[in-house]
Amino acid sequence: MLQFKKTVPPDVDFKKALKKPIPVQCVQINEPFEVHTLEGVMQGQPGDWLMVGVHGEMYPCADAIFKKTYDIINEE
Repeated sequence: MLQFKKTVPPDVDFKKALKKPIPVQCVQINEPFEVHTLEGVMQGQPGDWLMVGVHGEMYPCADAIFKKTYDIINEE
């Protein structure tokens, strides 16, 4: 059985891929919150984002991660 350690990439021929730009719904919450996710109940901190994925699943996203990963879409 293959085994991979969490921070040591294996010596294999990796390809590069670009994550598809899939719009999701989001709202920044300015108070502590909790959300029932597919993995169980998760806590959100003030300033974190509540995300709704493509299948309607909800999850919190820390503001620092949100800023590195997402851009707000201005729909007209």
